Amino acid sequence: MTSAQPKLMGKLLIETAVGSFLGDKRIRLLEAIDKFGSISQAARMVPISYKAAWDAVDDMNNVAPEPLVSRSTGGRHGGGTELTAFGRRLIAFYRALEQEYQAALEKLTGNLGQSGVLDVAGFRQVLRRMSMKTSARNQFAGPIVAIKEGVVDTEVTIRLDPALKLTAVVTRESAENLGLSEGKDVLAFVKASSILLLVEEDGRISARNRFRGTVANIHEGPVNSEVTLDLPGGRHVITAVITAESVKRLGLALGQAVTAVFKASSVFLVATD
Repeated sequence: MTSAQPKLMGKLLIETAVGSFLGDKRIRLLEAIDKFGSISQAARMVPISYKAAWDAVDDMNNVAPEPLVSRSTGGRHGGGTELTAFGRRLIAFYRALEQEYQAALEKLTGNLGQSGVLDVAGFRQVLRRMSMKTSARNQFAGPIVAIKEGVVDTEVTIRLDPALKLTAVVTRESAENLGLSEGKDVLAFVKASSILLLVEEDGRISARNRFRGTVANIHEGPVNSEVTLDLPGGRHVITAVITAESVKRLGLALGQAVTAVFKASSVFLVATD
């Protein structure tokens, strides 16, 4: 009895000018949001935790050219979550592309089998080594609108939307290696632990990046808490990790105006092409 021929199976990850941001699990989350109009029900269907679902929605909205998900609070129906028209088009595009992707893998499997060099395990190992992950909680994307070169460092300004800009400082060598130039799209990452929160807008601090927003979520822990702010424009959010004691001392509450502050040197950049 001959064993069945191994089959290459893959999960499609969409990579655009703003980076890799959409895969099978997130697509299933978007589809469930469209079906139920509820982030909690959608999270149970995937399944992932409620917090992980909101984190995924925030990340997608931050890097997509248009919002994929809109949310409302209060009102006659108690608020809810719904997919935008752009979100629905993106799902349709992903599913169509997925079919073509799997067909290409099946064709590749057949060709490799005929040549006698089929080694599925070897291919999987290579693909795992090629994947990139980052621990940074905050991910943004946009074009470079200004570059200021110094003797050692280079200051890079990125436009996130018409009213929101982010500044990063990298070494001149890094800027050259990444091929940074005005108009080039980049990804900007900031660790949540690098972000400070100010309740008073006029607080004096040397950090270049100051984003005024409103508290959208507070995820409390025994030692540290995660605080997410909605930023102006309704598309971007930023998340900070501060001590639980700091949350109490600042008197943070949902809907409160707060400024997120972080140094330009705390931003690290990834070129998307």
